[in-house]
Amino acid sequence: MTHWLAVVLQTPAHSAVAGPLTYQSELPLAAGTLVRVPFGTREVLGVAWDTLAAADLDRAESGIRAVSAVLDGVAPLPVAWRQLVQFAAGYYQRSLGEVALAALPPQLRDLSAAQLARRLKRTPAATHAQPVKNPDLIALSEEQARAIGQIDAHSGPFLLFGATGSGKTEVYLRRVQALLDADDAAQALVMVPEINLTPQLEARFRARFGEAAVVSLHSGMTNPQRLKSWLAAHSGAARVVLGTRMAVFASMPRLRLIVVDEEHDPSYKQQEGARYSARDLAVYRGRLEGAKVLLGSATPSLESWHRSRPAAEGGRYLRLEMLSRIGAGGVLPQVRLVDMSLQPKKTVFSPQLLAAMGERVARGEQSMVLLNRRGYAPVLACGSCDWKSECPHCSAYRVFHKIDRTLRCHHCGFTQPVPRACPGCGNVDIAPIGRGTERLEEHLAELLADLRRPDDTPVRIARIDADSTRLKGALEAQLAQVHAREVDVLVGTQMIAKGHDFRAITLVAALNPDGALFSADFRAPERLFSLLMQAAGRAGRDAAQSAASEMWIQTLHPQHPLFGALRRHDYPAFAAAQLREREQAGLPPFSHAALVRAEARTQEVAQGFLNAASAAASTIEPALPGYAQVTLFPAVPLTIQRIANVERAQMLVQSPSRAALQRFLAAWQAVLHATRQQPAGRGLIRWAVDVDPLAI
Repeated sequence: MTHWLAVVLQTPAHSAVAGPLTYQSELPLAAGTLVRVPFGTREVLGVAWDTLAAADLDRAESGIRAVSAVLDGVAPLPVAWRQLVQFAAGYYQRSLGEVALAALPPQLRDLSAAQLARRLKRTPAATHAQPVKNPDLIALSEEQARAIGQIDAHSGPFLLFGATGSGKTEVYLRRVQALLDADDAAQALVMVPEINLTPQLEARFRARFGEAAVVSLHSGMTNPQRLKSWLAAHSGAARVVLGTRMAVFASMPRLRLIVVDEEHDPSYKQQEGARYSARDLAVYRGRLEGAKVLLGSATPSLESWHRSRPAAEGGRYLRLEMLSRIGAGGVLPQVRLVDMSLQPKKTVFSPQLLAAMGERVARGEQSMVLLNRRGYAPVLACGSCDWKSECPHCSAYRVFHKIDRTLRCHHCGFTQPVPRACPGCGNVDIAPIGRGTERLEEHLAELLADLRRPDDTPVRIARIDADSTRLKGALEAQLAQVHAREVDVLVGTQMIAKGHDFRAITLVAALNPDGALFSADFRAPERLFSLLMQAAGRAGRDAAQSAASEMWIQTLHPQHPLFGALRRHDYPAFAAAQLREREQAGLPPFSHAALVRAEARTQEVAQGFLNAASAAASTIEPALPGYAQVTLFPAVPLTIQRIANVERAQMLVQSPSRAALQRFLAAWQAVLHATRQQPAGRGLIRWAVDVDPLAI
């Protein structure tokens, strides 16, 4: 007997083949079964999404191709997983197959049925790993115990608003432990924003629950490692999955708890392909599967903060507060502002800050200097003519990296050796302008050269950024040096500002943070406050030293309200002021937005496509669903409008109603496809919709 299946495949983005395709099978297959099917001249992985009745087919049976093979060694994907994928595809305006197949391990997509069968034979049979019983638990603080009690008593979702060092991770560990102890098959998903935080958290979870019970999922793993972890989660053998944003799609049949640590972090928003927010999908997945969802942060996103207002005012999350640091005398660092307008011109480190760092070195304590710009200098320039180190392929400058004497574009990767003389006029006196972490490290070594450590050895300075940690294992080795107190002053970008538990750092300094105060991006102040608050949280984490911990900020605008709230460690006041401004301006979370981006060889083509699609939407009768409640703004170039010789433009679509925006975007897809075929779309390379964009 022939059975008909709707199978989803990973088809090209915005292609005409966007929905499930029909295949035939000699065997009845459950929805969620993984299959290999012919597609064009290739054989690809697909997911059986549904069964079809013969009466539903609108083509001759002879034209429908047969399933090539069934991956019967892998259990069908559960219904809740398919519902999550379906929602994500619809909400973020991508094809179902694109989201579904991207959520599976790359190696699973590449292996044939026979290869997978051989791989599974080599893998030990899955058994539910039981967590290690750990009786030596530290005593909980009153705030931790109260938060855990509220999590037990309510269904959530929860926003755990806890100061840095208040013990949020221990709350996560206790809730996971209680879950696993109560249910022998239950699973927990714990998400972190970045890969470099995963090993540290993984070590704590493995120590608490044992090696067999915990697996990781992130892009830093090899394909075989990712497949092994995914299979362990899918079979239920892994009780705890730790991962970055991709882990939100992990197949976990008995998921009962989802933790999103540092929920405010922009890394939870995917920036390529389906531009989903893993944090928001985690909340939706918890509702689908009846799992409790716990979002944690010292500086929550304003969207989550707004949703955690009292229920009487429309709040949907339960806010839990832990405002005190763990340990006797554990206090938040004192914030000191240095007015750089009173310092001599071109001063990089104020004398007060250098003196404070010198005191730390003499006492055997550590300092951390934050500058969110890597490289030696952002620009190399000629003093005789107008030449600057512009990238020939992007609307940006190439950054000078002194360590390997290169000019490197951080957008397209174009790299050249530093010229011996100005390419414009031949002047040999070309000089760096501005500072990156590489130059800061060099300058600091000169300024602190005479300082001695308590053992009378020279001061030791280290740098951690994307350049210094490119080699495998480099980040772990450098962090180990910091933890072992082999480093006196740590210089770095935002990589060092969050999540790390540095016990000996008592001083954190932020240099030149003013750019975000006056940015065109309305989220820039929120990101700056979060970064500085998180960076401050690296200081004084040892209770014995917390009273002497400090956060130094060198700024030209010490009277800015943002710094006033930071000095008081008053996130609620900062959030209230920002939300008032956004409400007055009609910005998220008081409105809902999407960006439609277009890329072409010329800016005219990119903007022309977007404006033509906007004009077409306004002339359709009857109007597209939701159109009356939607505002379409004119197309404009992106801030960096050219990358790798591709011009980029964007159009903002905004609405006070999320439902109206979704209805319009779904209906507008056909208009965008049609516009692509018109003269306005000729020369267009690609276009994409970004729902709930992070930057506008």
